[in-house]
Amino acid sequence: MTVEDWLALALSMRLAATTALILMLVGIPIAWWLAQTRSWWRVPVASIISLPLVLPPTVLGFYLLMAMGPSGPIGRATQSCGLGLLPFTFPGLVLGSVVYSLPFVVQPLENAFAGVDSRLLEAAATLRAGPWRRFFVVALPAAQRSVLASAVLGFAHTVGEFGIVLMIGGNIPQTTRVASLQIYNHVEALEYSRANGLSAVLLGFSLCALIALAALGNGRPAGRGGHSP
Repeated sequence: MTVEDWLALALSMRLAATTALILMLVGIPIAWWLAQTRSWWRVPVASIISLPLVLPPTVLGFYLLMAMGPSGPIGRATQSCGLGLLPFTFPGLVLGSVVYSLPFVVQPLENAFAGVDSRLLEAAATLRAGPWRRFFVVALPAAQRSVLASAVLGFAHTVGEFGIVLMIGGNIPQTTRVASLQIYNHVEALEYSRANGLSAVLLGFSLCALIALAALGNGRPAGRGGHSP
């Protein structure tokens, strides 16, 4: 592997770690709300979050690029805050990655929170525990393995991104050129041995991520009746 390969791989890891952290901070409250709410807003919100599952990455990347551009709502907001424009920058990649990987974190977490034994939450409520206390003391510990699995899944999914990072970030060395784009560059240059070396690293990483997910999956939260599904 070349120096450029290692730099691209390091950028991918940095992007994935940053994205996974934000996904946890954003995805856990959303998943808890979706699992508990009876509001009619639940279906529209869940549908919007799930859009990246069915939209081609290039389509999602195009609309995000327009939204982050000088005439888009995000672009106008970042410019008014003195942050400049996000396209073709690392923060822009982070925003796109969070949107793209959000359903891969929210949906497993929603299922985990929905499976927490309701009797435990009711018992906590009778002890005058408020909604937030019930969440932190009962629901979150009961779903801790699913939280870890979602973090691993969000991290691994971000490492493998291609279409959306190409649309939003371009292919700028040491700024937006992640490992998947570096592989693409090697293939375009007919450097198949170098492409194979970097691909093998990502293949090994993906296999380790799947093994970790399988191990974490053995500890699913108890169902509403108190039994594992």
